[in-house]
Amino acid sequence: MVDPHLEMPRLPRLPSSSMGDEASSGDGATSGLALAREFYRRVVAALVQVPHAACLLGEGSEVLGFDTRRSRDHEWGPRVQILVAAEHVGMVRQRVAIGLPSLFDGFETEWFSLSAGAVTHHVQVSTVDDWIVRTLGRDPRPQMDAAEWLGLPQQRLLNVTAGEVFRDDMGELTRIRQLLTWYPRDVWTWMMLSNWHLVGEIEPMRGRCIETGDAIGERLLTARLCRLLMELAFLQERRYWPYGKWFGAAFQRLDVAAALSEPLQRALTERESEATRSLRKAVAVLGHRQSELGVGGSVTPRYGPFDVGINGAVRPYEVSNAGEYVAALREAISDPRLRDLVQVGAIDQLTHAHDAVVTHTDWPARLTDQYREAMRRGAPSGE
Repeated sequence: MVDPHLEMPRLPRLPSSSMGDEASSGDGATSGLALAREFYRRVVAALVQVPHAACLLGEGSEVLGFDTRRSRDHEWGPRVQILVAAEHVGMVRQRVAIGLPSLFDGFETEWFSLSAGAVTHHVQVSTVDDWIVRTLGRDPRPQMDAAEWLGLPQQRLLNVTAGEVFRDDMGELTRIRQLLTWYPRDVWTWMMLSNWHLVGEIEPMRGRCIETGDAIGERLLTARLCRLLMELAFLQERRYWPYGKWFGAAFQRLDVAAALSEPLQRALTERESEATRSLRKAVAVLGHRQSELGVGGSVTPRYGPFDVGINGAVRPYEVSNAGEYVAALREAISDPRLRDLVQVGAIDQLTHAHDAVVTHTDWPARLTDQYREAMRRGAPSGE
């Protein structure tokens, strides 16, 4: 294996021809997904010659559809995954290694691979079983329990469900993607109630910061509330959210973005009273949409003084009725173990699930075990 520190990465060349409007990314450049589709159709398909699935899934901005010219500085170019039966893997790998051209539409077909530590082609040949375990961290075909769902980072789920399948002769890859389309209803409901709970936790803290003149604290908590409301929007629309680099861009693709973007932007740029009005508007939008989902009883958004819940203490800054949404959603959960679980949220709500956690540690598996143990013990709800 070549030492990656001794060899400079070789990057794909700029294209010598256009692939049409559908191949354009946000900055007018060729998109990686369109490039992969054509690379498979015009070159790779003829080299396989056995039943297979072909796709561009896994990691990469182009899988999510957010790649630009800047994306070409690493791990970008003509690439595709080919999934075949175990007995065909070696033969197909050999045919690909021998048959690939050095260039495709002006892009080099070999460049530096971080995983291989060398310059190589990027046609990955594997079996469905090996690929899904390596990508997701587990095989989802034996039905996953709630703990397994809660311990799965959403970026891993996007690695399987985003992108595009160009061909699937066996249908197994398509079936797996359908299994992972969205959370089971109880898990989804518990994640939404966890987000409402977190909103209800942050609101009075922000009010206290305003009262004490803590401008930095108020700004930090305002930003935290905006993030939580955006996460809730993803959950309500049954869309996985990506890691931080593309979180805001993915949010703009949600249906509710047209109604939420303006108040959230004002909350982040205005101070105190104006930011408070904007946050209230955003909470009201999501509160009405929550009732429209038909999950849990109908709750009307409202604001009132913060009831501390201890010694009859009531503080003058107003907060939303987030707790009512929590209670209504909890009643809609059929699994008593999940219904009574402390509302800390799934892994992406509980942690900073960036690349180090998602890709390079065993924390998702460890947290899965913790969720399962907490559900087994029947932990109190902590209301």
